[in-house]
Amino acid sequence: MGLLERLKKEILIGDGAAGTLLYSYGIDRCFDQLNLSKPDQVVRIHEAYVDAGADVIQTNTYGANYLKLSRYGLEEEVTKINRAAVRLAKQAAGGEAFVLGTIGGIHGAGLHSSVSEEIKRGFREQLYALLLEGVDGIILETYYDLDELTTVLRMARDETNLPIIANVSMHEPGVLQNGTPLEEALKQLDVLGANVVGINCRLGPYHMVKALESVPLSKTAYLAAYPNASLPEYEDGKFIYKTEPDYFTEFVRKFRDQGVRLIGGCCGTTPEHIQALATGRQYLTPLEEKQIIKQKPFVIKTETIDKEPSIFEKVQSDRSIIVELDTPRHLDTEPFFRGADALKRAGVDGLTLADNSLASPRICNATMASLVKKKVGLDSLVHITCRDRNLIGLQSHLMGLHTAGIRDILAITGDPTKIGDFPGATSVYDATSFELIKLIKQFNKGISFSGKSLREKTQFKVAAAFNPNVRNIGKSVERMEKKIKYGADYFLTQPVFSLEKILEVGEATKHITAPIYIGIMPLVSARNAEFLHNEVPGIKLPDDIRRRMAKTEGKPRQAKEEGLAIAKELIDSAFGYFKGFYLITPFIQYDLSVELATYIQEKTKNKQKKQLLH
Repeated sequence: MGLLERLKKEILIGDGAAGTLLYSYGIDRCFDQLNLSKPDQVVRIHEAYVDAGADVIQTNTYGANYLKLSRYGLEEEVTKINRAAVRLAKQAAGGEAFVLGTIGGIHGAGLHSSVSEEIKRGFREQLYALLLEGVDGIILETYYDLDELTTVLRMARDETNLPIIANVSMHEPGVLQNGTPLEEALKQLDVLGANVVGINCRLGPYHMVKALESVPLSKTAYLAAYPNASLPEYEDGKFIYKTEPDYFTEFVRKFRDQGVRLIGGCCGTTPEHIQALATGRQYLTPLEEKQIIKQKPFVIKTETIDKEPSIFEKVQSDRSIIVELDTPRHLDTEPFFRGADALKRAGVDGLTLADNSLASPRICNATMASLVKKKVGLDSLVHITCRDRNLIGLQSHLMGLHTAGIRDILAITGDPTKIGDFPGATSVYDATSFELIKLIKQFNKGISFSGKSLREKTQFKVAAAFNPNVRNIGKSVERMEKKIKYGADYFLTQPVFSLEKILEVGEATKHITAPIYIGIMPLVSARNAEFLHNEVPGIKLPDDIRRRMAKTEGKPRQAKEEGLAIAKELIDSAFGYFKGFYLITPFIQYDLSVELATYIQEKTKNKQKKQLLH
């Protein structure tokens, strides 16, 4: 009798975590490679689960795909590792248990950009290897990203008529990380051809049961649940799960009452947990009808509309000037606020505050943005780098910015720590700039990173960086277009120092409807010009500009005048292409930015007068 025929008539018990047992034995490396190097150990683990009462076991192939194996230099061993895993599982099953080929998610519990062609090829290669060795079915497990799971499910369904189990994972009970309700996600998997749909990992039995209360029974797909043993504790450098196996026994009936027909274990579970499930399963028959308990809908307040236009709204409607003014690297804030006040009086639309630029610590830009708003009455575009905060820190930071009334954010990857004051510090990079843009826009829907309600929608307008100082401007424009797809509202460029480059950028981006702030940075000395050209990533100065600045060597006043003259020439060239000007203040010499802002405003007025006359 096949797997689906058995599930039609009875509740089956799955196995538990292979990785948990291997980890407890002191093995903390590529578990999948053990199919080749320690086959006897893998067989013993499978046998332990079969002896405990498992009707269904999984191959030791959760991470046996090209991308994950490449971390260990094993990318050429994909087929060999997967086929060996199936043979070992079959040997242990001895015809007493079904063998499912396991394909785990690649994106994991973090954020992601997209399901690339490389990822698809990796999944397909692993799938073929498992099918060639004759598994009884395929199990897709630990997919936090629904797009990734549906992509893999389609691929698998196209290649085989074997039973397919598709399990999603959640950070929060009842909702996926993109905000999709569990019942809706499982329905999608059902429609795409999964024979069994369910949940695994992250949550323990209690929260999994609660999550399943809103899931109706399907006529075409059975339900599965593979809970974690518990939340892990960290002791002596290891993660430990302390849930007593007997706790699982009492939950078998509760899972059955939600319609589950395949019950196994995920992280932290052992043969003792599976034996407890098998004990609890005795005398239970599958549920045919179920009472649905609907999840409470998200409670999200109607967003309040700020009467003051944001920086994004200003550049949408008119010519706009913003000025980058670095927050101090020390605790003397007086010069900074003097500069902010001078810029406010000069009529700029807002400050742009970097997030520890060049990986060097400065006073928190969010704090300074709040104080500038309070003391000076000037809005700020606050930069957020992916370098300094993990996902927890990023979400907390965004919640704080919203609460402080800050609406304009520049999402950037950030310079690596090795170029800054603390080269030994860790660069986090839990997210890329693309992913951060997408998540900020998810906040605007009132949904957190984990998928639960924020109870209020944020109103962030997201700026993104555009680097024009490259040989192939087309590649930069492609990245810009990709950022727009992820939700970027407008752009800031790195400083441009040549008329030719401004014309090139203007032509290359004329099809882009998102507003662009062109970066203009006045040079202050020959040394400043050479430093920027030779040592700052992403900036190159033309030879003629370097020669002009070199002539001012040892003449500070003349150097500033020349730097301003170059900046004004660039502004003149940019006027026909860009509505926004992003002035970058060198060394907090805000008087230079004030002069350039005044120049732009006078030029704007003169242009408007000419238009009226015509």
